[in-house]
Amino acid sequence: MAPLLEPHHHRNTTKVSHKQFKSRHATKSLVKELAKGKVEGVEKKGGRKTPLQQVMSKFDRKNQAKQIRQIKYQQNQKSASVFAGHNGAPRVIAVVPLCEATDALAAIQKLNQAVDAESMWPMEGHMKVRVDRFKQSLVYVPVQRSLLAALDACRCADFVIFLLSPTDEPGMEGEQMLRSIEGQGVSNVLTMVQDLNSVDSPKTRSQITASLKSYITHYFPIHEKILSLDSESECANAIRSFCTITPKGIKWREDRSWMLVESLQWPNNPDLAATQGEVIVTGVVRGKGLKANRLVQVGEWGHFQIEKITDATLPVSKKRKADEMAVDEIKEERILEAPDAEQEDIAELAPYEATMKDADAMSISETPTERRGVLLDDHHYFSDDETHLPQAPKRLPKGTSSYQAAWFLGDTSDSGSDFEDQADNEGDLNMDSPALPQDGVEGLDKATQREPTEAAPSEYPQSETFLDPTPDEEAAQLAEYRASRKNEAKEDLEFPDEIELHPNVLARERLARYRGLKSLKTSHWETSEDKIHEPEDWSRLLQVPNYKMAKKHVDNDALVGGVQPGQRVNVHLRNVPLSLQQSYNQRKPLALYSLLRHEQKRTVVNFSITLSADYPNPLRSKDELILRCGARCFVINPLYSQLGTTPNDVHKFQRYLHPGQTAVASFIAPLTWGSVPAIFFQASSNPASTPLNLIATGTSLPPSTSRVIAKRIILTGHPYKIHKKLVTVRYMFFNKDDVVWFKALQLWTKRGRSGFIKESLGTHGYFKATFDAKINPQDAIGVSLYKRVWPRVARAWRESDVLQQSHG
Repeated sequence: MAPLLEPHHHRNTTKVSHKQFKSRHATKSLVKELAKGKVEGVEKKGGRKTPLQQVMSKFDRKNQAKQIRQIKYQQNQKSASVFAGHNGAPRVIAVVPLCEATDALAAIQKLNQAVDAESMWPMEGHMKVRVDRFKQSLVYVPVQRSLLAALDACRCADFVIFLLSPTDEPGMEGEQMLRSIEGQGVSNVLTMVQDLNSVDSPKTRSQITASLKSYITHYFPIHEKILSLDSESECANAIRSFCTITPKGIKWREDRSWMLVESLQWPNNPDLAATQGEVIVTGVVRGKGLKANRLVQVGEWGHFQIEKITDATLPVSKKRKADEMAVDEIKEERILEAPDAEQEDIAELAPYEATMKDADAMSISETPTERRGVLLDDHHYFSDDETHLPQAPKRLPKGTSSYQAAWFLGDTSDSGSDFEDQADNEGDLNMDSPALPQDGVEGLDKATQREPTEAAPSEYPQSETFLDPTPDEEAAQLAEYRASRKNEAKEDLEFPDEIELHPNVLARERLARYRGLKSLKTSHWETSEDKIHEPEDWSRLLQVPNYKMAKKHVDNDALVGGVQPGQRVNVHLRNVPLSLQQSYNQRKPLALYSLLRHEQKRTVVNFSITLSADYPNPLRSKDELILRCGARCFVINPLYSQLGTTPNDVHKFQRYLHPGQTAVASFIAPLTWGSVPAIFFQASSNPASTPLNLIATGTSLPPSTSRVIAKRIILTGHPYKIHKKLVTVRYMFFNKDDVVWFKALQLWTKRGRSGFIKESLGTHGYFKATFDAKINPQDAIGVSLYKRVWPRVARAWRESDVLQQSHG
């Protein structure tokens, strides 16, 4: 029987069966973890540790994305819940005209007509509108074309409408308003064009719209579209956006409790002799919960204590039958929040405590001892003897090593043929060569061992002898040497921190508060020497040793308690000056902001500041500026210092802040928690048209009373004679006593050489110095001195100050 034919089979080479992993081959630590039941945290050695390095499965990625969506949805629902219901919080909309041809009130009427809404309040100040189509309430805040009014309105607005004109340009004033609003912080922004139909050509309209969009996206890049107020559909779309979108808010504002003031109730029958009274502020709570224990800032009036917080919910209108009589319902006052024993005081400084110092307990640096020289960074004065100088070189036999040199107790009496100077290899000194003026023995009579006068005979040639120049010659040479210094600000940029001493001024008296530092960033700064120079009330300032921990406690305290946002309340304020009633203008927006814990207390605050590159001149330190930070405004005289952190917390003082540069501005003012944007203004020369000029922007930094701002000065000298590493220097000091006083300081040159003062020459401040290498004749020799400078106190700023300047 013939064999059966079987089909041909190819071996499958694409499938490889690997040996299964057996648990007995796992590591001991993995076996232990598995035995404990900790399955989720088990990872193989060498695996990816951080969450960003983890390779998740598709199921885990989908689950993570779902959780993120749920969290964002919950946050969005919580933010939008304050606007829900008939008594929900209204959405605040600021209408800011950027051009002279635009009108904010006309724009509001166009928006209301698009959704058939009518204003519930009069046209003075802000007006409330109920949009039945979307079941939302809107509050329009029309703003005059004024910088200060625009900043106040945008600070408390959920949405901002910028009005542009198709024919009129915003100009410098409109540009400054945009830059200031952007620097202060702003919520959702919308731009609309007014009277676009006045342009006949449709093609020209599209070109104008594209041009305006390009202009506004320079300040707000995420801007999508420019809407027209002449189009009813676009106005309706704008209202739909206002009613449905959840505003993103402003970070510093949402961390606090705030409210737009709807009305103010002043005392009805105040006492004629009374200057203060209780004022009732009405509005809807926004942000965090409003607490009665915290102080509140009302506009630019200042901060006040809360007497109580009562309910001010608007009554709901009920339908009555025809035969029923309408009776006014008397609503009882319901107190929602009242202060307790933990209510904060309005005092800005700590209570004064008289301290008695024991004379025996005073440190060595604080005891009244006579100083013998300049103070060094290690807090020791230089001794009167020459122990600080390097040891004199020994005469050693040729070929002697450094180890063998330690066994020679002194100079030997052998002949100098087999000996060499230890410093000969470096070319510093040569004991066999004849003495020169740079060697420090000029004018020394070896026969009598006395120091003769300047006119005494010398054994050296006249060309090598050092003689003090006459006063006329020295004055002429000094004037010629300093002739290149012209402008002070330009000099600060080209020669930073360099000063010039007058020949008739004693440097040890002029620079008595200055000290020397080996390193500005690492050397210890002894603060006991500065206590006698502290400003008044320095010890009463608030000290924050651990800023991160303190801020965390303050944030946690603001999260719980208080009147919840979305509720309409009456806030009763204590001790409000009644004179403010005359300055209150109903047409200008007024807002109430709750301060966080300790934000009314003074401390040394620091702000980063970046001077605008368009500003024409450098900004001098301590010049008066106007700062707007959050809900408050101050007049400051800041000190500028370098950015960054240093191990010793010592930072270099800057005399000038040049355009485009960034520095830290320090001054004494109430504390501000968190990173709050700040804008800096300068008073204008023409207050009638533009009262303030925006010159810089910045952000609040952690405060610190221990931050040392060290003012550095550099005394420069001119290399008069150079002999290898030995140099005769002039024009740094002008008398012998000053050279001896500052002898301990280290010298340096602009090309990187370092050295020390060896001894004084003559009586006119010339001295000899030795350096680590030969210096260039064109090099400049300098010495650095430092002293601590103290910040100045800021004061509250009000708009009435500008009005007085304009009328004056």
